[in-house]
Amino acid sequence: MKNLLEKTITTHPNLGFAIARLTLGLVILPHGAQKLLGLFGGYGYSATMDSLTTQMGLPSLVAFSVIMIEFFGSISLILGFFSRFWALSLAGMFTGIIITTQLEHGFFMNWFGNQAGEGYEYSLLILGIAMTVLFNGSGEWSIDSLISKKWYR
Repeated sequence: MKNLLEKTITTHPNLGFAIARLTLGLVILPHGAQKLLGLFGGYGYSATMDSLTTQMGLPSLVAFSVIMIEFFGSISLILGFFSRFWALSLAGMFTGIIITTQLEHGFFMNWFGNQAGEGYEYSLLILGIAMTVLFNGSGEWSIDSLISKKWYR
């Protein structure tokens, strides 16, 4: 058993990089698809832009960036394309979400609808995974790796 754990951990570090990158991309993609395309019960681009700018008071550029980061960033993370950039973008976005809307509601999410808003636990998980991708990169199994192999040969 010890040998199995040591070999898995020491000989396949790229597996961890891929898991972090894929998890981040796959968790964020449905949220981006809601905002941009209206999938998964979302309202689509126009209604989301209106909601983010009118109801939440975000500048148009920030609202547009949120939609683009969530949709195109998540697809890029799944593919392993410019992963560090997209991870940094998500980390910045979720830091802003925590500071501006979630911090006042405490740590826990609003599972039972008895809080005025959502806590920051989900956002903290996203931040942790994003930082993992930011510090470690896409890993071997990514478009980034293919590009760097071709570029630096």
